[in-house]
Amino acid sequence: MAINYEKLIHNLVTPLVINPDDVEVKKIAEDEKLITVQILVHPDDLGRVIGKNGRIANALRTIAYASASREHKKITIDIDSF
Repeated sequence: MAINYEKLIHNLVTPLVINPDDVEVKKIAEDEKLITVQILVHPDDLGRVIGKNGRIANALRTIAYASASREHKKITIDIDSF
């Protein structure tokens, strides 16, 4: 059962931001063991996605890591603004 990581992360990030139409989640690379995902948000929402001391970003990474580990993979998430 393949997990759609873009949809999972998009559904987690969208309620956090003021500009939900500007949220883009892209899968940059995927190997047998590693998946790299990039989150692009509006510059005003960058702090909301990262959170104080990076707590929200770490929570997003933890959820994604737990879902990827079910498929014996690792996932990295990059958060940027455009």
